[in-house]
Amino acid sequence: MNDLLSPLVLSQWQFGLTTIYHFLFVPITIGMATTTAVFQTAWVRTSKAKYLQLTHFFGKLFLINFAMGVVTGIVQEFQFGMNWSTYSRFVGDVFGAPLALEGLLAFFLEATFIGLWIFGWDKLPRGLHLATIWLTAAGTILSAYFIIAANAFMQHPVGFELNKVRGRAELTDIWAVLSNKVALAAFPHTIVASFMVSAALVICVAAWHLARNQHLDTMRPAIKFGMWTMIGAGILTVLTGDQLGLAMVSTQPMKMAAAEALYKTSSGADASFSIFTLGTPDGVNELFSIRIPYLLSFLSTHTLNGTVEGINDLQAEYTSLYGPGNYAPVIWVTYWAFRWMIGLGLLSVIISIVGLWLIRGGRMPKQRWVWRVAVWAFPLPLAAMIVGWIFTEMGRQPWIVFSLLKTKDGVSPNITGLDVLISIVAFTLIYGALAVVEFRLIKRAAQKGPDDVVPLDDTSGRPSDAVTVY
Repeated sequence: MNDLLSPLVLSQWQFGLTTIYHFLFVPITIGMATTTAVFQTAWVRTSKAKYLQLTHFFGKLFLINFAMGVVTGIVQEFQFGMNWSTYSRFVGDVFGAPLALEGLLAFFLEATFIGLWIFGWDKLPRGLHLATIWLTAAGTILSAYFIIAANAFMQHPVGFELNKVRGRAELTDIWAVLSNKVALAAFPHTIVASFMVSAALVICVAAWHLARNQHLDTMRPAIKFGMWTMIGAGILTVLTGDQLGLAMVSTQPMKMAAAEALYKTSSGADASFSIFTLGTPDGVNELFSIRIPYLLSFLSTHTLNGTVEGINDLQAEYTSLYGPGNYAPVIWVTYWAFRWMIGLGLLSVIISIVGLWLIRGGRMPKQRWVWRVAVWAFPLPLAAMIVGWIFTEMGRQPWIVFSLLKTKDGVSPNITGLDVLISIVAFTLIYGALAVVEFRLIKRAAQKGPDDVVPLDDTSGRPSDAVTVY
């Protein structure tokens, strides 16, 4: 019972659940802002009504999702003070800097230009109005960078000095924090993966309409755009993931060892990558596996004969550096999260490649299952990003700030398990209600489809009779 009401365990669950819930909206917002900007650019360049329809249509989905993301993101900030006050005091001087930049610079950039974009259709010239949605998209991406830079400090702390008297890390070099090697590697990986998620949403909505033979003039180019984006972003996700892996090996070798459940330091053919492994309940001994020789060595060092440190050797090293304790994360979580991340992402790309083949030359598949696969495949890249985040955070354990502060030492000292449990129940009820609202709004807007073409003013995309689009 004590474990069930542990403030540490409950606080971890609460932050994890609220972050996952918030993260449902983040990649869609990042990707849909750029998607809307691309369609509006196509309209400005060609003056074709179908691109204006797609701009308005996917712009609605973007705005609904953006609003919900803002609401759910605020809750996380309160948790730093309520559940993780010791962590906040220790790292606040450093962690607060990129978060302040995100709020004061990136978020205000988004908010300002979203307003100009919504209300500027009949007031701004086409080119200037187009710039507002591109600046909105830039704001979402810039916001993501500052958040990633803050998180990267937890993975690889730089740009600080440890004040032992005050018992906290103090910022000495903001540029070192913003140019953290982990942030520089994680940022492009996160952004292109977000484009995969938005592409999946475009494919899902377009396939739903095409299966019903409606809005063909707009949904045919939309689904092609979604599939090509999925393939291109998928390739870039693999390439950027490779660079992130190299950064991870150099800063957190235990995380890479845990991703492969590699207990003994290996090199060359012995440093193989397992596609599937069965082991004993404690995870120490392997019973059966399907392996690719040399692949783990290549992923970790970009050489076929590189050495990959194992959990046992790293445990001994960390014990000598940081004192007694278990410095390995939960192996089965990191092992399977790493594989689900890769597998779900690759499956999304494969579905798009097959989809492009099936609709080549203007073909329209008659089989209902083809469209159903396209619709129901939407969650795949989003699920891949979520388990990727779980791998990133769980692989860092037992540290909340790697090598500086353990997670168990970061929880608020005066909070009780009952306090956290009550807030978890409250958040669950509120988030459940918000989920119903979000789903219904998105579903209604998506199923309605693009608005019909109406006479347009010569200088804007706003209907000349001032009909409100949003």
